[in-house]
Amino acid sequence: MKIGVRAHDYGRMEIEKLAEVLHEEGYEAAQLALPKAFAGIQRYEDITLKHLERIRRAFEEYHIEIPIFGCYMDLGNPDPVIRDHAVKTLKKCLAYSKEVGAKVVGTETAYPHLNQQEKKQWYPYMVDSVKAVVEEAARLDVKLAIEPVYWHPLENLEAVLDIMDKTGDPEHLRMIFDASNLLQFPDTTDQRAYWEEWLKYTGKYIEAMHIKDFYFDKNGGYCPTLLGEGVIQYEAVSQWLHKNRPDMYLLREEMNPETAQADIKFMKKL
Repeated sequence: MKIGVRAHDYGRMEIEKLAEVLHEEGYEAAQLALPKAFAGIQRYEDITLKHLERIRRAFEEYHIEIPIFGCYMDLGNPDPVIRDHAVKTLKKCLAYSKEVGAKVVGTETAYPHLNQQEKKQWYPYMVDSVKAVVEEAARLDVKLAIEPVYWHPLENLEAVLDIMDKTGDPEHLRMIFDASNLLQFPDTTDQRAYWEEWLKYTGKYIEAMHIKDFYFDKNGGYCPTLLGEGVIQYEAVSQWLHKNRPDMYLLREEMNPETAQADIKFMKKL
C-alpha cells in the first residue's frame, strides 16, 4: 500500500516546496487540489501549462505519486448554470490530470448537506453530469473517480451501483472510498458487516481510499481526531486490502501536520 495525504492539509505553498515537504514527511503519494495547495493558483481558471509542467517535474523529483487530481464540483445542483460550470471545469481538469500524470480526477457529487427529499431531487441531475464527464474521460482515455457521501445524491451503495450501471464504463468511471463519509450512524452500525458489504460490491471500482477518523460531540458536531481514536473501525477494511488490493493508495485527509507521524504509522499498519 502507498501512504499519501491530501496535500493542502499542509497549507498553500510554492509547487516545489510542497513536493519537498511531503517527501520529507515520508509520503509516497498526494491528492492535489491545485487552487488549495499551491500559491499563485486561486481558481481552476488560473491553471496554466507551465503550472502543470512544474507540478509534474517537482513531484517526480521527490518521488510523490499523484493518485487523485482533486476537483470537487456541485454535479447534482438543480441550477443549470452551476451544473454546467461543474461539468466544464471537470472536463478541463481531466486534460490537466493527464499533463501531471495523475491517476484520476476526483470529485464528490454536491456541496451542501442535503435532506432526503433534496437528494432524490438532485440525483438525476448528478447522473447526467457524471455521464457527460465520463464521455470526455473516455475520449481523453483518463479516469473520473466519484466519492459517495451519505448527505449527497451519491449517498449509498445502491446509488453507486446504479450510476456504475447507468454509465456502463468502469474503465473510465472509478470510485474513491471514504469510510467516514459513509458512516451516518456509528453507534448502531455493525461496521464489520457494513464495510464488508461495501467492499464486496464496489471494491473493483475503488481507485484510492481516504483515511480519516472522527467522533460526534454532545451536540452532534463532527470532530476530526487521530486515526484509531474515533469511531471508525478499520479492521475489515484492512483485511480486505491485504487480501485484494495491497497496492491501494491510502490518503490521509484532515491531517494535522503536528501529529502526522502517528497517523502515518497507523496507515502503515492497515
